[in-house]
Amino acid sequence: MKELLNQIKRLRVLVIGDVMLDRYVNGGVHRISPEAPVPVLTVEEEKIVAGGAANVALNAAALGASVEVCGWFGRDSQGEQLRALLVDKGVQVDESFLFSSAPTISKTRVTSSNQQICRVDRENAPSYYTPDLVLLKEILISKAISSDLVIVSDYGKGFVSDDLLRIIRENAPFVSIDPKPSRLLNYKNPDLLTPNRLEALELAGKSRLTTNDFPKNEVVEEIFNKFSPSKLAITLGSDGMLLAEDGDIKETIPTAAREVFDVSGAGDTVIAVLSMALVSNGTFEQSARLANLAAGIVVGKVGTASVTTEEILSVL
Repeated sequence: MKELLNQIKRLRVLVIGDVMLDRYVNGGVHRISPEAPVPVLTVEEEKIVAGGAANVALNAAALGASVEVCGWFGRDSQGEQLRALLVDKGVQVDESFLFSSAPTISKTRVTSSNQQICRVDRENAPSYYTPDLVLLKEILISKAISSDLVIVSDYGKGFVSDDLLRIIRENAPFVSIDPKPSRLLNYKNPDLLTPNRLEALELAGKSRLTTNDFPKNEVVEEIFNKFSPSKLAITLGSDGMLLAEDGDIKETIPTAAREVFDVSGAGDTVIAVLSMALVSNGTFEQSARLANLAAGIVVGKVGTASVTTEEILSVL
């Protein structure tokens, strides 16, 4: 594991997808508003963190890789804050991906005693976040070719499209995709596909409302038939991570989480660590166990977070 972590530090990683700014407002609730039957929050703490594809980039950078992220950064205060968070951690942001026609996607979570009271979203419809690939195609090709791997983080906000996926598949040495099945995009032929339980059901053409035991054999067979990934890792929450390769289920790794405070961003950690470990010549099982361990640390933190090499080594 230690040698694998050392190899990861040598990688050049390109992350492409829906970047977001996550704001957390935390405080105490001691009374109900006289104006409406809602709690009154006395604010005690506010913080901003990178979310979506930006969090994937931070997870990759936290393990020492050289990272660049491409997404929709609005020319607004939220975009400036998000870029500052990334640059502060060594993540590169090309100014070609600064846009004026739509705001930076931001989400504000209001919490009390680690319980979310409400979430406030600021964003336009997905069609506003589709980049002009006529202008950006050559830039994306150049970045993909010069990277050791490309991670596509699709949160369904519009930046990822079939044309963008085709450009990346044709030019990147290794492509991993965290999909959003509801968008019906062509996720075919990635080196790695990392849906969660509900996303895997949708990719397989099954209802996400399925209440029976997870039909793993049917789901895996359908996903390989439709999308032909080289490797498939399905995150199953408390049930661990299912690994499949060449159409066959290899094993299910039990969760490494000791204490769960917040699962937001755990998938970002998994795809970042698993992708980098595989490209660093880790076996599928070894890489998945490292990613599982990293995600287990992240869910023990409140809010969208990343994990460092030192934190992983301390657990090992």
